[in-house]
Amino acid sequence: MNKAQPLLFCLGYGYAAQALARRLIPQGWSVLATTRSAEQAKAYSEMDGIEGIVFDSSTPIAIPQRAHWLISIPPDDQGCPAFRTLKAQAEAADWIGYLSTTGVYGDRGGDWVFEWSTPSPMSEQGERRTQAEQQWLSKGAQVFRLPGIYGPSRSAFDRLREGRARRIIKPGQVFSRVHVEDIASCLEASINRPSPRRVYHPCDDEPAPPQDVIEFAAELAGLPVPPDLPIDEANLSTMAQRFYSECKRVSNARTKAELGWRPTYSTYREGLAAILDAEQTPTS
Repeated sequence: MNKAQPLLFCLGYGYAAQALARRLIPQGWSVLATTRSAEQAKAYSEMDGIEGIVFDSSTPIAIPQRAHWLISIPPDDQGCPAFRTLKAQAEAADWIGYLSTTGVYGDRGGDWVFEWSTPSPMSEQGERRTQAEQQWLSKGAQVFRLPGIYGPSRSAFDRLREGRARRIIKPGQVFSRVHVEDIASCLEASINRPSPRRVYHPCDDEPAPPQDVIEFAAELAGLPVPPDLPIDEANLSTMAQRFYSECKRVSNARTKAELGWRPTYSTYREGLAAILDAEQTPTS
């Protein structure tokens, strides 16, 4: 008897979900990707291995049993909209991954947070994420708390070239990061070694000051290094103020131990070098 073709069901088909699909489709997987736009669903369906489907969270949709679910839809004030509509069907899923954020930990004054650390959100967005996490954990999901994501077309190089990069200086401030391909490899590792109701940290091994990342990227690309800008002179947006109000170091020790996973880009230096190398390599 032929084994059924594995299916990745993406509730939201963003940057990380697309990276995972790129890994799985060559292995014989098919992908069912949701969008709120009929036009976008049609565009997805024109891609190899992908079927697009319109989903607005108000109308249930038929999902094949034994699918692998990846949820990246933003939460609202009641948690995850997709959970409310599809929670009954989730019982038939083979694997559920929910993409959350390390923002659920709030500010830890630069201390380390671990996969078992208790959430302490400081913002409405963090509280919504925490609620959505609990909803999906109740269905056996694995939760992936993501730090700052970067990768091709979303890196310090792009901000530098567009004149948007600033070296904002806040003494003691560090952030953890993850290359999008390392998110995808961590998700794949979880699919291959599932552990229901577990929290994981796909992140690199070196939390670092944001100004150091900008400086390294500029020097690597031969671009001018933006001048230091003290945070009290930066005129930050409300979102950026919230971003800089939280400081923590994110550990990935249990994620490595349980999933046998290691980030390909263990620091921002390796990740940025790979991005620049790919940009400079001619495509055939």
